[in-house]
Amino acid sequence: MVLFEAVQVGKTVGARQVLDGLSFTFRTGRLYGIIGPNGVGKSTLLGLLSGVDSPTSGRLLFNGELVQRIPRRQLAKQMAVLQQSGLPPAGFTVREAVEMGRFPYQNWLGDERTDAGPIIDKAIASMGLASLQHRKLDQLSGGERQRAAFAKVIAQETDIMLLDEPTTHLDIGYQIQMLDMVKNWQRERGRTAIAVLHDLNLASLYCDELLVLHKGRAAAFGKPADIVTAKLIEEVYETKAAVVDHPQDGSPQILLVPDSAGQ
Repeated sequence: MVLFEAVQVGKTVGARQVLDGLSFTFRTGRLYGIIGPNGVGKSTLLGLLSGVDSPTSGRLLFNGELVQRIPRRQLAKQMAVLQQSGLPPAGFTVREAVEMGRFPYQNWLGDERTDAGPIIDKAIASMGLASLQHRKLDQLSGGERQRAAFAKVIAQETDIMLLDEPTTHLDIGYQIQMLDMVKNWQRERGRTAIAVLHDLNLASLYCDELLVLHKGRAAAFGKPADIVTAKLIEEVYETKAAVVDHPQDGSPQILLVPDSAGQ
């Protein structure tokens, strides 16, 4: 089933054309990766998908309806967003921050019809934060705050997850744990996850399909095995690379090739 459909989507910020004539289709039950160099509009596109911002031109549809016309609370019950900045080091505890994920289901007094405690407990435990749940966010490391932010997203209990660089500030072990969590969450009930990723090897390992942005347009879109090539890397990232198959699942993995010119 078609979830998102972009038709000639453009976005101008100031005098700059960030996205230009972008068209694609995202379907339910898949993990999509959005990749490309810095400044090509990856986070801008995620903002459009979430309804936080609106296209300057073209149409972006969610379940056949223009995203910008759907009420924010209604969207929040269907999609959760992990921002690039995660959670600010504010004076809230980890548990209080995770509880904020329940906002779409609360009345104006901040109450829910049923006790959300077990949902909060499960989200905190899933990210290994039980021993830190009463600690203030400003007492955590960047990686711990990122995990708290992801626990908040889990607590929101949506069928769609939008993630802007979810592995930021995480060491290798937690990067794998984070993306394992995303993949397991996505597969559990055929949910949909869309993630902006910088690490191309992680993107190839975990994503069902990749949308490659270059100069505001789609340079490639498809399965990692079909589109991640040395030619694409050179054209989009302007660097040489060797692409090899992962020994376990055959997904393309990138080995950077130093430029020996002048040596």
